Amino acid sequence: MALPLYQLKAEFFKTLGHPARIRILELLSQREHSVAEMLPEVGIEPAHLSQQLAVLRRANLVVSRKEGASVYYAITSPEIAHLMAVARTILTSVLSGQAELLDDLRASTS
Repeated sequence: MALPLYQLKAEFFKTLGHPARIRILELLSQREHSVAEMLPEVGIEPAHLSQQLAVLRRANLVVSRKEGASVYYAITSPEIAHLMAVARTILTSVLSGQAELLDDLRASTS
């Protein structure tokens, strides 16, 4: 029996539910990166980066290719980059609304 779409969506968002995975997808949304290039940008230990990349690979969100001693990663679909951009837009809007609320609260206590 196939899983309902809402359950598949929940699993998809669980996959995205780690800050390192989001950072990896943000980087790969710009261009392909080697593991060595991602390490300082993601800011986690090499073993942890490898684990997070494996999660993204299993979810078919990234693909890898080997070139010499380096392994390069890329996103599997341009929609992933679009999702990262949409998430940024939503968060910008939410945080902007919260900043306005904070300003209102500060003004009312003066």
